[in-house]
Amino acid sequence: MKFGWLSPVIGNQWSDHQPIVMYQERHILPTALAHFDSLWIADHFYGFDAKTDPFLEAWTTLTWLAAKFPDVLLCHHVLGQGYRQPALTAKMAATLQTLSGGRFILGIGAGWREDEYRAYGYDFPKPSVRFAQLEEVIHICRAMWTQDLPSFSGRYFTITEASAPPLPHPIPPICIGASGEQIGLPMVGRLADMWNGFMRKEADWIRKRDIVRASAERAGRHPHDIEISMTLERPLPETDAASAEIREQLEHLAGLGVSHFVMDFGHPQSTEPVLRFVEQVINPMRADHSR
Repeated sequence: MKFGWLSPVIGNQWSDHQPIVMYQERHILPTALAHFDSLWIADHFYGFDAKTDPFLEAWTTLTWLAAKFPDVLLCHHVLGQGYRQPALTAKMAATLQTLSGGRFILGIGAGWREDEYRAYGYDFPKPSVRFAQLEEVIHICRAMWTQDLPSFSGRYFTITEASAPPLPHPIPPICIGASGEQIGLPMVGRLADMWNGFMRKEADWIRKRDIVRASAERAGRHPHDIEISMTLERPLPETDAASAEIREQLEHLAGLGVSHFVMDFGHPQSTEPVLRFVEQVINPMRADHSR
């Protein structure tokens, strides 16, 4: 049973146009991350309201936080594979894994935000191509993390003896963010160590979970070896009743197979509701699930 904290990198009208993660680094995270297992940072180049709102770059921000908070896992939510050349992604991941003492998880997806791709001059092919590229990225990363002189020749990407010393230890787990039932979720079952998703309708999510597990079995893997994480966006509880409601929801999701809850609490101004969440949700859930 793990709990992740998603820290927003945007600055908007509710944060006086200062990146929320910078406020949280000073006032919230020193308290919160003593109780959370992982820290997540979104990978976009600008926001969703005004393009001029501050929005911090994901690798730089996560590396900054890795140095400040040495006891939590680190993951992007999630990298767009098309934003960085695959060998560079592999090298950056290997470096952060070394610098962080083995705390990095490579969170990555096929990419979806066409306007952002176009604005930055990146190609934005159709989904089947983006997912095929993602699969090659994963193969390149694992080769560069485990071999001294790795080479790979795919349909979209090629490397030739692309050394990435020092080789990372342990090898970073790969978390794929995907929801597509034809390509993305079967890839999760074949290749991922973790799946990150979200739930709109429970029946739809259960069907997606079962696709992941069936794909894992076809690939000769144990389906429960894939850690299931889910992102939930909601405010921190302000009352005992609100805590009880959140806990009931998370316990229900745990019964469906979710074991890593990635919580997006927005822009809390105080640590009081953070500690309420810890004392009334995290601690009793961990106690119950450790039995």
